[in-house]
Amino acid sequence: MSRIHSTALVDPAAELDASVAVGPYAVIGPHVRIGAGTTVGAHCVIEGHTTIGQDNQIFQFASLGAQPQDKKYADEPTRLVIGDRNTIREFCTFNTGTIQDEGLTRIGNDNWIMAYVHIAHDCIVGNHTVLANNATLAGHVTVGDHAILGGLTGVHQFTQIGAHVMAGFASHISQDVPPFMLVDGNPLAVRGFNLEGLRRRGFSPERLAAVKQMHRLLYRQGLTLEAARQAIASLVAQYPEASSDIEALSAFIAGSRRGIAR
Repeated sequence: MSRIHSTALVDPAAELDASVAVGPYAVIGPHVRIGAGTTVGAHCVIEGHTTIGQDNQIFQFASLGAQPQDKKYADEPTRLVIGDRNTIREFCTFNTGTIQDEGLTRIGNDNWIMAYVHIAHDCIVGNHTVLANNATLAGHVTVGDHAILGGLTGVHQFTQIGAHVMAGFASHISQDVPPFMLVDGNPLAVRGFNLEGLRRRGFSPERLAAVKQMHRLLYRQGLTLEAARQAIASLVAQYPEASSDIEALSAFIAGSRRGIAR
């Protein structure tokens, strides 16, 4: 028995696993590939060079794989790639990439993406993130694993958001946010570090202590950014169990393109 509703328009060239379910009036284009167990809700439009993995739940009225909202775009065959086990709620819009970057917009695995979220061209979203209603990512934004963006949060183009960041409701993010930090507001302010989130993800007391100390060095000691970065790198000897966390924060600061929120 077909799992594609009789009113859906699926191009014959599209590649859908036999277990994919497609709801009424959905439209799926010729360059789309969808993996096993994924469901596509009513009135969804999936187009462009879009690849979607397994066991995703795409709710009604989503638009995935449309051309980027970039005036330089000239119909190049850029891509959107979505991983596995993502929840994509109503009226989300995800665009393909541009050749000015790597030509790819990528969403990882196990993400919870709520209604009206916009993910623009060339964004990279990691795994286990939460993007609440109306969160908006401009082009070329990177969001790290386990990050949470509150509703109505806007992220400026080319901004990087580190792993385990939590941004409160209606935050205006125009500078890079280092891993583990808790931010909100317009203008954006760093309020602390994401203690409760890290606890829920099983961070040990030593790792929590290291993150707390890194937050102090960056935001509470009055150090220059370079002095703070050097002090953070030296914490490995004191907190060996947290070496990967320390290295992640140090690397993020060193690689920041827009300057960090501070």
